[in-house]
Amino acid sequence: MEDESASMVIELVNEIASISDYRPTVKKQYCNLARRLKLLIPMFEEIRDMKEAIPEDTSKAVLAFKEALESARELLRFGSEGSKLYLVLERDEIMNKFYDVTAQLEQSLGGISYDKLDISDEVKEQVELVLAQFRRAKGRVDEPDVRLYEDMLSLYNSSSEAATDPSVLSQLAEKLQLMGIADLTQESLALHEMVAASGGDPGAHIEKMSMLLKKIKDYVQTENLDKDDNLGGKDISSKVCGLGTNEKNHQAPVIPDDFRCPISLELMKDPVIVSTGQTYERACIEKWLQAGHGTCPKTRQTLTSTVLTPNYVLRSLIAQWCEANGIEPPKRPSSSQPSKSASAYSPAERSKIESLLQKLTSGSPEDQRSAAGEIRLLAKRNADNRVAIAEAGAIPLLVGLLSVPDSRTQEHAVTALLNLSIYENNKGSIVSSGAVPGIVHVLKKGSMEARENAAATLFSLSVIDENKVTIGSLGAIPPLVTLLSEGTQRGKKDAATALFNLCIYQGNKGKAVRAGVIPTLMRLLTEPSGGMVDEALAILAILASHPEGKATIRAAEAVPVLVVFIGNGSPRNKENAAAVLVHLCSGDPQYLAQAQELGVMGPLLELAQNGTDRGKRKAAQLLERMNRFLEQQQEVPTQTETPAQNEDAQPPLITNPDDS
Repeated sequence: MEDESASMVIELVNEIASISDYRPTVKKQYCNLARRLKLLIPMFEEIRDMKEAIPEDTSKAVLAFKEALESARELLRFGSEGSKLYLVLERDEIMNKFYDVTAQLEQSLGGISYDKLDISDEVKEQVELVLAQFRRAKGRVDEPDVRLYEDMLSLYNSSSEAATDPSVLSQLAEKLQLMGIADLTQESLALHEMVAASGGDPGAHIEKMSMLLKKIKDYVQTENLDKDDNLGGKDISSKVCGLGTNEKNHQAPVIPDDFRCPISLELMKDPVIVSTGQTYERACIEKWLQAGHGTCPKTRQTLTSTVLTPNYVLRSLIAQWCEANGIEPPKRPSSSQPSKSASAYSPAERSKIESLLQKLTSGSPEDQRSAAGEIRLLAKRNADNRVAIAEAGAIPLLVGLLSVPDSRTQEHAVTALLNLSIYENNKGSIVSSGAVPGIVHVLKKGSMEARENAAATLFSLSVIDENKVTIGSLGAIPPLVTLLSEGTQRGKKDAATALFNLCIYQGNKGKAVRAGVIPTLMRLLTEPSGGMVDEALAILAILASHPEGKATIRAAEAVPVLVVFIGNGSPRNKENAAAVLVHLCSGDPQYLAQAQELGVMGPLLELAQNGTDRGKRKAAQLLERMNRFLEQQQEVPTQTETPAQNEDAQPPLITNPDDS
């Protein structure tokens, strides 16, 4: 039970960590909360992997913490996707909820007797730090933007016909980041969600917020002289009204757990299977992979492939369940392709994209920056947008922006390409448009966020085998190694995932070794936080099969570190450490002797019996070589009577790996 609860907690924290782009008014508090929660993952991983039962009070506290996390997830999700207007006007209510959730998290976390559990001292210190931060957060009240609140309240309480000072509208639009079509559209949809949640009876406060949004929208349209915004707004309004009417008289039945996506916990519309056999909603797992994760969210196993296979059987069962319960079945895509072609888009939709492309070519840095940012958001939203934007000719224009001096424009352009690359057919178009040199330039010179997204883009593009060759030949590997060494935690993850994928191609392994990746990987293996161990061992396991890689790993004195992980690592880490050791010991018994002296035999026997399938195979190979080596050692004394024979038969135990 505790294993299951701890695993669910880890899934929830990872889901929270994937939420991004918090609204400006809550960004500081919500980012801090998400960051603190992520620091707790190591403790719950150790609880999950414990063989003995944990105390009953701790088990109850873990369940209580899971419930508090569910409340936190909904709060943070609203802070990312909810109405910006509502978050300002109802700030007191929002912050009260935030402090309540923080208190629940602190109380339930404090109930976990982590000091009595068999977990590492570093993890205990980390938990104590998070608890202290939760306590401080309760007593801290950040000053709100009083001017923003008063300006909004003034407009909120004025009649719809009353004249409004344009300077006030300008400040509101800027502070709320409602300066473009995409931002205004998102706010419209956020208000619609509140209408739908109210059962179709939104109340006067939401209606007033809609009127306030209309004033801001009219001002932005007038300022930008964008004739197409009106059409886009009407299109959104019609969608909002239609959806609200559709949902208001209907109470949804309880959805079976098997029909819910493990990430979003919502009914799946397009279920797909990943390489571990787990099923997820396509959009959710694509977002997970886009964020640079290389593991299955539910099982935490490393994904051997990023291919997503449609789960037609489950999709059919979901459709049957929907029909039996009188609700509209999820739309079935005829294939994994988006549902629209360019010709199926409305004139307003096509006009909006064309308008953005004109801005990309305008020569105005401000227009280019804002247009690239809007395309970035549109491409993030859904597959149909990715098709339409690419077919409109945006990819070559975005590639051209990768080398502009403005760092924010670079960041928007590379992230837009990342989002576009999620659609399989766009990957080839992006590479054939000459994007790789520009992405490498951003990887070297861009802001940290731009560098992270450049690494994620290279990973996405390298899913296609021929792109691995192209990317490696155009100089991407050295800056990826640099990011792996000096980046943020997310940057290191993005770089590691890209390097792992690129090094599947044999020709890139030597490039990575010559770029200095192995000393960096060895340092990551011995970092106190241990946050990059999985990735470092996985990459070493690939590079050890290359002659240069094997020689460099030997020179890095890796055997003691590998023996430690074979004995104490996670199942996957034991497997990869054993795989590296198999290559190191091939053709040179001195490494067998060193591993044997360090006590590897016991852990290898354990791995051969209880490891993963691959781990068992690697352990068996090492044990066979180890036994053969020990037999040879026992034969040596019998040959000492004949010096000439001894000289011929002596195993090469003193061979220097640098000379081999």
